[in-house]
Amino acid sequence: MAVSMKKAGMPVQDAQIRKTNFNEVALGYSAETAVEEAKRCLNCKNRPCVAGCPVSVKIPEFIAYMKDGRFEEAYQTIRETNALPAVCGRVCPQESQCEGKCVRGIKGEPVGIGRLERFAADCHMSNAVSENGHSDPDGPKAAVVGAGPSGLTCAGELARKGYAVTVFEALHKPGGVLVYGIPEFRLPKKIVSAEIDNLKKMGVKIETDIVIGKTITVDELFEQGFKAVFIGSGAGFPTFLGIKGENLNGVYSANEYLTRINLMKAYQAEYETPIFKGKRVAVVGGGNVAMDAARSALRVGAETVYILYRRSLKEMPARSEEVEHASEEGVQFQLLTNPVRFIGDEKGWLKGVECVKMELGEPDASGRRRPIEQKGSEFVLDIDTAIIAVGTSPNPLIRKTTRGIDVNRHGCITVSEESGETSRQGIFAGGDAVTGAATVILAMGAGRKAAAAMDRYIQNNSGVCGPSGGRA
Repeated sequence: MAVSMKKAGMPVQDAQIRKTNFNEVALGYSAETAVEEAKRCLNCKNRPCVAGCPVSVKIPEFIAYMKDGRFEEAYQTIRETNALPAVCGRVCPQESQCEGKCVRGIKGEPVGIGRLERFAADCHMSNAVSENGHSDPDGPKAAVVGAGPSGLTCAGELARKGYAVTVFEALHKPGGVLVYGIPEFRLPKKIVSAEIDNLKKMGVKIETDIVIGKTITVDELFEQGFKAVFIGSGAGFPTFLGIKGENLNGVYSANEYLTRINLMKAYQAEYETPIFKGKRVAVVGGGNVAMDAARSALRVGAETVYILYRRSLKEMPARSEEVEHASEEGVQFQLLTNPVRFIGDEKGWLKGVECVKMELGEPDASGRRRPIEQKGSEFVLDIDTAIIAVGTSPNPLIRKTTRGIDVNRHGCITVSEESGETSRQGIFAGGDAVTGAATVILAMGAGRKAAAAMDRYIQNNSGVCGPSGGRA
């Protein structure tokens, strides 16, 4: 039978139904569809898909198991290098990574690698199979700061190597951006909880409500006997526009808005989470976070939701799938549009946003064409809520309370590209704390690389109580 040039379609909720609920939009492959999609893989000798994966998943090997219906073996193959396959199968930008390198994509559509990864992980979870590899409670102690994608990955890798790993998380629930940032309809929280439970079964300890730099410092972790520390504290510090009216009631950072909805369950009636559920909402930005905020606003009752983006659709950094889903659900895209001031009423509540139209000039440092304001193009949108989704930066608390850690002009920790080690011996870092806001899988790749380097460091410094070099 001829192999299809197109990947198997992903079943989804109808747009008019899903925009009224927070249930997962993508419904997943059936076993039959997964096997048929796996058969599209050419099993290339040079394995370009693996080169495109930040955590080097053995893609041809796991897909070979999928072809034979050996789904648990496929899952275990993925888990050799990926600590969170059910998460990655849902939120990774495969189109620019593994699938972007797939040879099948030259003359047709690439193999649905992410969809197959998701299926294998979901199948494993439904069968409640025990995890392989366990930490040693009597092994050398390693500390991980932050229970987001990079920290959880680093912890899992260290546990496999036999370290006694403790993860310190500032929030009351582990998961980082996976629980506070990404909405339920894209990433169900039961999936995140199951992935974290897998790490706990491996012996990883997770302590919540611990703010490193306030509850306890990195230096004190070394004093408690930890041999190395990984900082994966993310980039949760919101960026604003710096325009008039940003302090009006009804103006949110995307971080606050999504945290209230996702982590604090503002979309569920039984939770009394304070949030203003506006009827006319403008989201400023063009990334995945902007799409998440816009689609969430629809689901909590907004009648009209705008995306204000100062470039064109071609330059928009959000995944094409997320843009498509947002458009299907009724989000209105105001492209080549830039807000210049928010307008308030006499009581301090937002009532509108003044915008200008833009045109694109020559490419800037990011490689995208620079937006240029069109004179005399001002107009006003009638809104009662604005959500700013133009980026984030690392919280300065850790760098201000830890001596010897260098940062760049953006406040991001600087590390060795080869090892993830910071300017201070024994302290490693990765994920958004280093790169600024980026993807889940890139953060995981950094956590995996740092874990290997921490292992080498601890083995080479056996008996050292901390980065100062003093003997235990």
